[in-house]
Amino acid sequence: MNLSYRIYYVFLRNLISYKRFIFTTFLVSLGQPFFYLITFGIGMGAYMGQFGGKPYLYFLVPGVLISSVMMSSAYECMYGTFVKMIHEKLYDSLIATPISCEDAIAGDIAWGMFRGLVSGVLMLVVALFMGIMPVSIINFMLLLLLMIFVGVLFSSLSMIVTSFAPNFDFFSYYSELILTPMLFFSGVFFPLDKFPAWMKMFAQFMPLTHAVNISRSIFSGQASQGLAFNFLVLIIFEVVSFYLGIKLMKRRLIK
Repeated sequence: MNLSYRIYYVFLRNLISYKRFIFTTFLVSLGQPFFYLITFGIGMGAYMGQFGGKPYLYFLVPGVLISSVMMSSAYECMYGTFVKMIHEKLYDSLIATPISCEDAIAGDIAWGMFRGLVSGVLMLVVALFMGIMPVSIINFMLLLLLMIFVGVLFSSLSMIVTSFAPNFDFFSYYSELILTPMLFFSGVFFPLDKFPAWMKMFAQFMPLTHAVNISRSIFSGQASQGLAFNFLVLIIFEVVSFYLGIKLMKRRLIK
């Protein structure tokens, strides 16, 4: 895999383009996760009682935070990348320069990660105003690192999907059959301990499940059971997805 510092130039190009739409994208990034925090956290939370001796919001925020990173990163590297590839022919222009195909793809993965990080930080700010925050500054920094890690993971997974996409409609299969079930069955909104055994096992194959568990441990400052396993699964997903995302996209771009 031929990666170099030129990844930065691809990222910078996206950042300059992004400045024109920064206000509207901030609003979009806040929309759905903020809705979840209000409706589930405050509305339904009033009927949920205590979770581990704390209000439901303390359980909800770490999961919604990571899910917002997932959704923003995933959609950027699906629809955003597809537009650049098919309609704008941006990749054709990039790889005609000293920037390699791998650099161009990795630069867009880095950009997807950044979009996810922006969404996560915005949600964290909202959570702070609601009185929900990590237990220390160190945990806050660890949470930012986790958001970066999760952003790269789901950007890479979306690159794999985009490498096979013939049109925009193709993405609905991934978003409706993979991302949406992952959102609701990875422990974001409710614990998994009351689920049937087969569903608990199924949830272990979803990377979001492990990211949410790590996020909750960071927020609370207490290591949960199976935390090392959560890290191991995420690392495996990350390495495999990043490699396949670049390899498969390169195969599509260079025929």
